[in-house]
Amino acid sequence: MAIERRPLREQIRDELMLRLGRGDFAADTDINEAALAGELGVSRTPLREALITLAGEGVLQSNQGRGFRFAPVSRQEFRELCDIVAALEALALRRSDPAYLERAAPQLLRLAEEFTADVAERQHIEHHDDEWHDLLLGGCTNERLLDLITSVKAGMRRYTHLLSGETTLMERAAEEHRRIAERLMAGDLEGAAEALRDNWVNGMERMISQLP
Repeated sequence: MAIERRPLREQIRDELMLRLGRGDFAADTDINEAALAGELGVSRTPLREALITLAGEGVLQSNQGRGFRFAPVSRQEFRELCDIVAALEALALRRSDPAYLERAAPQLLRLAEEFTADVAERQHIEHHDDEWHDLLLGGCTNERLLDLITSVKAGMRRYTHLLSGETTLMERAAEEHRRIAERLMAGDLEGAAEALRDNWVNGMERMISQLP
């Protein structure tokens, strides 16, 4: 793992989330801290700090002094997380600067049109979707609300590798993004917020259909 100029525990946390998102770790399995520290080329102290952070985000479970394990996949948990993010993002959109949304809407529409099956095949689904939603909410100045959204989304990362690149599913997601952008371009903030909520609800159902 390459070392960057920021706290090592944060780098380790991000690296573990990256690996989890691409399916390198199985849900509901124990973590061998010594082996993982050796694999990452770090000491166990920053690794444990990163694991504690991930446990606080709901990604891991602490085994009461016996170490950590990856949290099991749960349809109920995923539904709950999606419901929370849908409500929070819709609120953040409603609290956004109207002038910012007017400027961002054309770019949001362009990015939505790029969200194709080709993107999925290149395994950039998560990055592209994050980029789009970050741009959408870039006009919200409520930092606590944005931090809360980021925290809840962290708990969803272990589900992302279950999303396939099936063409029909990607076309539906792209269409939902286009609908949100078009509502913003029409000056219909409430319609955009409702379309954003629908995007999360529909995405949840698409993901749940692929859970074991």
